[in-house]
Amino acid sequence: MIIYPAAFNMTTGPLHWELLQRSRANDNQLFVVTTSPARDTSAEYVAYGHSMVVNPWAKVQQSASEGEETLVADIDFSEVEQVRQQIPVFGQRRLDLYATEKKSK
Repeated sequence: MIIYPAAFNMTTGPLHWELLQRSRANDNQLFVVTTSPARDTSAEYVAYGHSMVVNPWAKVQQSASEGEETLVADIDFSEVEQVRQQIPVFGQRRLDLYATEKKSK
């Protein structure tokens, strides 16, 4: 599961917010949970809002509105394995063409 906060504005939010969350869930075949500040039109930076939970199939499971809201979602981690079995992208990597390295500070 990837959980991350973000604050898209009223220009980028309507165009990219849901698209990017669904894309990350699909790319990584896992759940994505995003949190956003509620929209406050009197603030200097007006956030789009719409926190959400996206499942590994890239389907929006829960979505908040632009206001303050608490989301509760049932997350079935067996869905991750189901997706990875049905779409085995990790097994199709060409490790003979590139290497991954663990880097630490």
